[in-house]
Amino acid sequence: MNIKNFCRKAYILLAAVVLFAVIPNNVSAQDQAAEIAKTTLVKVGDKAADFTVEMLDGKQITLSKLKGKVVLVNFWATWCPPCREELKHVQKEIIDRFKGKDFVFLPISRGEKKATVEAFREKAGYTFPMGLDPKQSIFKLFASNYIPRNFLIGKDGKIVYLSVGYDEKEFNELISAIDKALK
Repeated sequence: MNIKNFCRKAYILLAAVVLFAVIPNNVSAQDQAAEIAKTTLVKVGDKAADFTVEMLDGKQITLSKLKGKVVLVNFWATWCPPCREELKHVQKEIIDRFKGKDFVFLPISRGEKKATVEAFREKAGYTFPMGLDPKQSIFKLFASNYIPRNFLIGKDGKIVYLSVGYDEKEFNELISAIDKALK
């Protein structure tokens, strides 16, 4: 195994540990799911709460103004290993794949200062827009804990899919949900 593969596997393992750090090890998968459900404040079929987010470039995006488009709201943080792993796949597997369609990827950094997000974005080489939620006021409309969190909002403004954490299976399900919502 080369060092790159080893580091990637170690990073994914660390990401899983961080995601479930507050849930005791002896808790079953069913109890973990219940804990995540308890911290999720919305469900599929709910109308998404309206919000306005300030982007890194100073522009503001209001969710209700995106009605008629499929919107993927992604809550993440620079310190979160699963978030960082998920973001590595976004450009090619989501943004590029759905370019030219009625789709908006709206990543929102939860609880961090603009300078922290800017430095992370520059270091990682990301060019897609990123939103800021330093007081977690937008996040608290959707959930009370755990990131990364994805809320896929259909053209009608209702939540059509949601997920917590990152793994390849979940990410593929998210891509399928976007495909379906765009049809």
